[in-house]
Amino acid sequence: MELKLVAIEKPEDVNLILGQSHFIKTVEDLHEALVGAVPGIRFGLAFCESSGPALVRWTGTDDGLVALARTTMLELGTGHAFLVLLRDAFPINVLPAVRAVPEVCQIYCATANPVQVVVAETEQGRGIMGVIDGSRSKGIEGEQDVADRKSLLRRFGYKL
Repeated sequence: MELKLVAIEKPEDVNLILGQSHFIKTVEDLHEALVGAVPGIRFGLAFCESSGPALVRWTGTDDGLVALARTTMLELGTGHAFLVLLRDAFPINVLPAVRAVPEVCQIYCATANPVQVVVAETEQGRGIMGVIDGSRSKGIEGEQDVADRKSLLRRFGYKL
């Protein structure tokens, strides 16, 4: 077995959801879940099929994000993994709908941070071992940091 580190390249204003599912139907079901959760949502979705032709399956509402999701997942090449790239929407807005899709097994991360994926490769194929989401912690928040956090959540409309 060989371990590899694959970075997910994305624009700074794009959020992502990286997960695992179990069936080709995932592509259409996730598409329906996303557009049902946020009307007018802009996203690109790609899914690594892990049997038969083993293609990267794809869909979306934003051509640029679709293209980026497809090339990213072809490079990642991990069976039954999916990537959703979101613009002008946060993962928190769609995660309940994504988790409710019957094929979804797990979510590795949902973030706007830089992400590196730890991939194991064997003679059979590739799988995701874990993710590195953002930076290492640099300290413990102080009073001003608490105030800033609370202000940010209210500015985004998540708290009153």
